[in-house]
This record gives sequence, C-alpha cells and structure tokens, in this order.
Amino acid sequence: MARTFDAIVIGAGQAGPSLAARIAESGQRVALIERKFLGGTCVNTGCMPTKAMVASAHAAHLARRAADYGVIIGGPVGIDFRAVMARKGKVTLDARQGLDDWLRPMENCTLMSGHARFVAPHEIEVGGERLSAEKIFLNVGGRASVPDIPGVDAVPFLTNSSILALDTLPRHLIVIGGSYIGLEFGQMFRRFGADVTIIEKNPRLVPREDEDVSAAIADVLAREGIGIRLNASCIGLERHGGEVGVRVDCRDGPPAIVGSHILLAIGRRPNTNDLGLDRAGVETDERGYILVGDKLETNVPGIWALGDCNGRGAFTHTSYDDFEIAAANLLDGEDRRVSHRHPVYALYTDPPLGRIGMTEADAERAGRRVLVGKRPMTRVGRAVEKGETLGFMKVIADAETGGLLGAAILGVGGDEAVQTMIDALYAATSVSALRQAVHIHPTVSELIPTVLGALAPPA
Repeated sequence: MARTFDAIVIGAGQAGPSLAARIAESGQRVALIERKFLGGTCVNTGCMPTKAMVASAHAAHLARRAADYGVIIGGPVGIDFRAVMARKGKVTLDARQGLDDWLRPMENCTLMSGHARFVAPHEIEVGGERLSAEKIFLNVGGRASVPDIPGVDAVPFLTNSSILALDTLPRHLIVIGGSYIGLEFGQMFRRFGADVTIIEKNPRLVPREDEDVSAAIADVLAREGIGIRLNASCIGLERHGGEVGVRVDCRDGPPAIVGSHILLAIGRRPNTNDLGLDRAGVETDERGYILVGDKLETNVPGIWALGDCNGRGAFTHTSYDDFEIAAANLLDGEDRRVSHRHPVYALYTDPPLGRIGMTEADAERAGRRVLVGKRPMTRVGRAVEKGETLGFMKVIADAETGGLLGAAILGVGGDEAVQTMIDALYAATSVSALRQAVHIHPTVSELIPTVLGALAPPA
C-alpha cells in the first residue's frame, strides 16, 4: 500500500526545496526526496564552492599585484591550498545545513533521503517504501559528462565534482574543454600556482560567444601564463610514467602535453537514466533530457520536470525560474512560461563576463539588421581607479525597431553591471530611453549610456 501525498518533489536542487515549501504553505502534503545532498549542483559542486575558490584565487592575484596599488607585502605570496579547500567546504556545508534546518521542521513537508524510482506514472519507490501523488515534480539535476575519448579508461581524470576533493595542488593541470567550467577552473588553479594548459577542439574558446569576446578572454588567460591549445581535433589520453598525457592534433605546438592532472570539462548530462522513466511513460530526448512543454509539463499529465534535467537551461537562476513558473501556474493562477524568459548568464573568469540576450552572431543568423555599440573598459573611470581595465562593453540593438537585443560586459563588475541591461530587456525599454538614464558615478554601469550612444552598423 503506497503512502499518499498531494505532491512529490524528487530532487532538492534549486527548484525543489522552494517548490516543496510553496506547496506545503498552501496546505498540501508534499514529500521532498533527495538521494545525496540537499542543494543540488549549485550548493555542492557548482556555484557556491567554485565561486568561493574564485574569491580565494582573486585574493592571491591582487596580493601579487599589491605593488601596483602602492602596497608593500614582504616576500612572495603563498597559497595554503588545504585552507582554500577548507574554506570552500565550509561555504557548502553551511548552505546545506541551512536548507536542512529550514525544511526538516516544515509543516506539511516530509523530507526523505533515498533514490526515488518510478514504478507507475504516479507512484514511486524510495528506500523500500512506495509513495503516490497526483502531482510529481522531477528536479534531479545533472552531472559531468565523460566522453568516449581514447584512453579515458586507462588514466585517472578529474571532473568538476572530483576536483573539489583535491587536497594537494596539481603541478600541471590540463583542462580539456575551453568553455565556462574549464576556464574558471583553469584560471583559479593558475592563480593558486599550478601550471595550466587548456585544450579546446574548436578554433576559439567559448565558441558560443562572439569572436571578439572569445579573443579577449583568451588574451586575459594568456596574460596570466595559461597555455591554450585550439583546434584539438584528435584528443587522446595516455600515461607518461607517473603522470598523464594528452595527445592533440593541433595546427600549432607539440603533439602531446604531459601534466600531473587532467580535468574533463566538456559538458554535462542529466541524471535521468536511473529514475524508471519508462515505467511512468515519461519521454526523453536522445541525450536523456526530459521533454517538457512551455509550462514545464511532460507528456504524462501530472508530471513536470524542472532544472537541469529538462534541457531548458543549465543554470541556478533558470532552475529557480522553473520553480517560479510551476508555482505561479499551479498555485497562483498565473500564466508563466519558459518562452517568456531571456537567456542570461555569466562566466566567472576574472574579469567576469555578463551576458544577456542575443550575440551579434545570433542576431545576424536570425536575419536581424543590427546596430552595435562597443567601448573598452579603459574608458570606465571605476575600472581605471581599481586598476582593472581588461575587457569591454558591447551592446546589440535592432536597427529597425531600436529595441535592445543583447549585451556582453566583459570586465570588472561585468556580472553585476549587466543586470541593468537584463531589467531593460524584460521591461522592453527602448535604447533611446536607456541612453537618457543618469547613472551613479563612479560605477562600471555608468558607461552603458555612452555605449548606447555609440550604436552604429557593424563594420
């Protein structure tokens, strides 16, 4: 006999706990099930621990540049790697404990630990017990993808999760994958003192960005002594005595790179292969992502999929927005949809990249006639004062309507300054209105009206 709830939430990542709380507050009985750690990727292996490490790396970088600011530090800057990792661990544990303290005593909410699997469309099994509910929400997240690279079974390697368990600093970290995860880890470990080489199969880093953005990011990394190998079309792993090697077939440079550690940072996959989705009749695509409609509903009535497992966004903020969509539609009588949101994200290299909407290339592929405004961070007084002038601001607008299409701010505070553009895009504010805004001086965002005033057809 199954224990009955009004709703079951499987997975306690970003969407799960908040949705369970809203359901419980409405007076409905909800079971929230997590098979490992509360908080999902963000709290345990993503945003919080990695950004804690980025902060430590930034502190080391600034300390090495102390003389640029007229500050004298006696002797070379050292890194206590165990202390860095302990600080990172405390950030995660505190967040995880905070979730437990919030959820466990919550009225109408039953927090359960175990691996949930479907046995029928509205019935699951966890820890030998069967549970049923009319509404089931899947928030099971994702994990690092391990591709079928030649030699991958013959050498030790790290993923974005296992690298967080290191207690000694690598001598030479080889990062396979020149996108967001790989670049963040590559830069932080270089600042901790490791040699770092980044290998990317494409002709440039972060290929989803415009070429000028990719080139500027590569320049930032190269300035810090990070090796970059592009056009790596034939990657293979092999042992080199007590170390590891990566074979590359690039146009330039030696055919193999030897290091102490390899980080695989080439994509993620959803945690959907062991949920018994076939028993529920829930459809997935060829990569395992659960197929959902514009309101996050699956093909089975009464089952929804939220967060990384639905392939509609791979960020903490999109997962949380999934919660808000589901709660608004089911509890508040609203009509919210995935299609209402704009793509927004940040790359947490230093300086960071804040991105909103279309790239210039996206707009051109869509057949839009565009205007582009661009200014270097050397024109931003706040950046000059802080001694951090790498990068630029770039805005893309529709030449016919005057509407904002997208923006990229690569520079100090770029992840914060871009929020101005995010709000403007959601409010459908015209570029001409934005250009008249008076920003506080001195700030990074105060240059945005100047960039908008420089909008012109691309060269």
